Amino acid sequence: MLRTGLAVAGVVALVWGEWLNRRWSRALTGNREGVREVVVVLGYRNPQARANLVNRWRVRAGLRSVAAGRERDTRVIFSGGPTGTGATEAQLMAGYATSVLGFGGTVLLETESRTTWENVTNVIPLLEDADRIKIVSQPAHALKARAYLRRLRPDLADRLVPADDYRFGEWLLVKPLLAAYGLRMLRGLEDDELRGPSLVRGTARTRVPGSRRGRAAGSPRAPFRAGRPA
Repeated sequence: MLRTGLAVAGVVALVWGEWLNRRWSRALTGNREGVREVVVVLGYRNPQARANLVNRWRVRAGLRSVAAGRERDTRVIFSGGPTGTGATEAQLMAGYATSVLGFGGTVLLETESRTTWENVTNVIPLLEDADRIKIVSQPAHALKARAYLRRLRPDLADRLVPADDYRFGEWLLVKPLLAAYGLRMLRGLEDDELRGPSLVRGTARTRVPGSRRGRAAGSPRAPFRAGRPA
């Protein structure tokens, strides 16, 4: 009986992790058309001399997010500053993409950012002429970045489309942990920041798990605390 209960709990956790990560991967994106596409790959702290497991996966997810037939019209931006005394996250990811995976498309680097807020702020000048924008990371982290872009530049956020950073069964056993961590990561964002008309067509009031309840109608947005958001 105990084994059965544990098995059921395990299955429920796996299904929950899949559902939540898939939902986050589609939130705040639309189906905008256009030729010029930009894929932004967010870095993860990487004090080692080579790209670590997380950054290698993010690079692969970024490259597979390049739409078929649009390689020549797509720029891939690797964003991430130094986390040690060596190369930046962006440099390590770019090196893995070109030297190991053989990517031959256009690559740009943003090497100063140390937080998600800075990732988004620093890549904005590289997004101005894009028709379609994809942000790649673990789904909750990418959603947080999309929400920040909506705060900073709603006009650019309107160009966001889904990246290929969620696949059913990928990271299956750790997705419940990623989901739990993602709920914590998104806790500081308000409900209305994570909810857009493109999330669920015709149900724009649908709440995204992890957000706080929205403000009362007419109430002002709380000011940022000292410093930048993480």
